[in-house]
Amino acid sequence: MNQTAQPTHRYTNYRKVISLADQDWQSAEVGKISGLNVEVKTPNVLVDQYGRTFHHFCTTSYLGLDHHPALLDGAMTALWETGTLRVANSKNRCKLAILDRYETQLSELFGASCLSALSCSAASAGILPLLASGVLTDNRPPVMVFDKHAHYSMNHVKAACADETQVITGPHNDMDFLEDVCKRQRNVAYVADGAYSMGGVTDMDSLLYLKQRYGLFLYLDDSHALSAVGQCGAGLVRSRLHAVDERTLIVASLAKSFGASGGLAMFGSERQKTLVQRYGGPSNWSQSLNAAAIGAGIASIRLHRSREFSALQERLQANIRLFDSLIRTEQLGNAMAIRLVTCGEAALANSLAVELADLGYFTSAVFFPVVPQNKAAIRITLRADMETNVIRSFCERITNLLLAHGRDIRP
Repeated sequence: MNQTAQPTHRYTNYRKVISLADQDWQSAEVGKISGLNVEVKTPNVLVDQYGRTFHHFCTTSYLGLDHHPALLDGAMTALWETGTLRVANSKNRCKLAILDRYETQLSELFGASCLSALSCSAASAGILPLLASGVLTDNRPPVMVFDKHAHYSMNHVKAACADETQVITGPHNDMDFLEDVCKRQRNVAYVADGAYSMGGVTDMDSLLYLKQRYGLFLYLDDSHALSAVGQCGAGLVRSRLHAVDERTLIVASLAKSFGASGGLAMFGSERQKTLVQRYGGPSNWSQSLNAAAIGAGIASIRLHRSREFSALQERLQANIRLFDSLIRTEQLGNAMAIRLVTCGEAALANSLAVELADLGYFTSAVFFPVVPQNKAAIRITLRADMETNVIRSFCERITNLLLAHGRDIRP
């Protein structure tokens, strides 16, 4: 029987990626800046298996809640009170009562119909193919436009989405391109980040305009902004919306600034939430958040409504401003805590990260496929609990190292 060969590598090409990137990953491991096993010595200070002690400059716990006593106590209390780690069921059939209370409290905090997941990645893996099928858009499959820089947790689902509808990869933050698609197509969904993991934010003003004029569906991952910014930690996207409606869907991590574990999806209706609960596959299979994660999350919700939480957000912004006054990056003035010091070649980024680690500062050397080829960088993230003198000393060290390579990053 003759079979028509199906096109391949329309959305992924792992063999090519590995052939281009594996040598750089190997160099990172040899340089002891990857594959580390660490212990927490004090908040924001780590000790690795080689006995090195360093300040953590590639964290995503931007408010420092990963060691907050209230969250640790909440996790342990929930474990003892429930008497189990979890209920081993798909959660659409049976789940801990404390998880239902948790999702209700998340819904109240963020003003949306909230559903938890084991991770933000699991949420996107379950929701995006459903969105592509049209069941969330009146049974009309939308043309899906993925921003070129959308996080891998969304990009890797393109092939599954393409089995349901047309999938387009659009230039990064190109609102003219997106509007042209909206003009040609009656039903369009845009998939992107609110705050990007490699720096920068989406153009919310333009997206809200396109949503109002063309009915654009917004699917935005706000993992790096949730809790870090916005009143009561609403994040970048939710803070700009009067309400989450049925043409908006926000996903986010509860394991970054929120300080707990797992992922979150904010829906505009209980109908959409129910569809994902029943048919969302990876967002619902066999496991749900365990009692410790739920207890920590409930404690974090309480903290989000406190004066202490607002003070932590203010301290984070103060540390970001301090960093920007000492080092020039493309993210200057951005309220997010991510900064990239560009290096160009992966070899230089790895070399700098090795030198910084040996000096007591752990950073991320990012290179293809995390960033485009020849756009390698040192990725730096800041926290509310970083001490001023630590930030100043770090900036002095990295500035001097780059000056030795003929690169000046001083403002």
